[in-house]
Amino acid sequence: MREASDGVTPEGKTIPAPETVGAGPTGSTHAEPVVVVLDYGAGNVRSAVRALEAAGARVLLTRDKQAALDADGLVVPGVGAFRAVVDGLREVGAVPLIERRLMGGRPVLGICVGLQVLFDRGVEHGEETEGLGQWPGTVERLRAPVVPHMGWNTVRTPPETELFKGIEDQRFYFVHSYGVQDWNFEVGSSHMVPPQVTWSEHGAPFVAAVENGALCATQFHPEKSGEAGLQLLRNWIATLPTTGRLDALLEQRHDDDGLPEATSQAQAEAAAGREA
Repeated sequence: MREASDGVTPEGKTIPAPETVGAGPTGSTHAEPVVVVLDYGAGNVRSAVRALEAAGARVLLTRDKQAALDADGLVVPGVGAFRAVVDGLREVGAVPLIERRLMGGRPVLGICVGLQVLFDRGVEHGEETEGLGQWPGTVERLRAPVVPHMGWNTVRTPPETELFKGIEDQRFYFVHSYGVQDWNFEVGSSHMVPPQVTWSEHGAPFVAAVENGALCATQFHPEKSGEAGLQLLRNWIATLPTTGRLDALLEQRHDDDGLPEATSQAQAEAAAGREA
């Protein structure tokens, strides 16, 4: 088992790796992995919960740190301003939690502003805010005649994509005025696998998704992107382990956690790309 200090570069950036920090997997009697959607006050995330359930995960919406650490996958949603999301994550202690998961190679998925805050910084209305610094880059106002960029758009995927496998030519639903439009990632060694970057365009090209080992993120909303979005979530869920760490908690909270079950209605809502 590696130490936490082994999981960062000399510059302090996380190095995703296959080892797991903390207790090893215990196994599970369930086939479905457990995904925690981090509840830090990001607004209405129920549609993300329902979409993940419809895609085949067991889901908890919580800000409990131990549950977020023990989950097979962690989803970090984001709605609104860059600074507000960063402040919300810091307020609930989510930043070191995300770092610890990534040091152990444990999957994290960011959505919308949940992608943006993973970069070095964001600039909104002339105000600069430090991000989580997992990737180099600045989130800035889109260089487009009309913002926000709202609606369906195509993407340009990398050859080795896992997230977009089978849906490379599909359209996804975007709602944003800011994005990362310049990607400058230096590969530190011949042993390092560079991130896989998916692009879209609104006025100018911008980063639509990143796949970087245990850390993935999308600028668009998979939960609002119909069947293509559900398939992307299925692709991500298929990469998750099923450790059983949260089985007891799920059984204890069954029917009492207030989270809707995955139903045909949830699939219909996702297919229509609507917010419930």
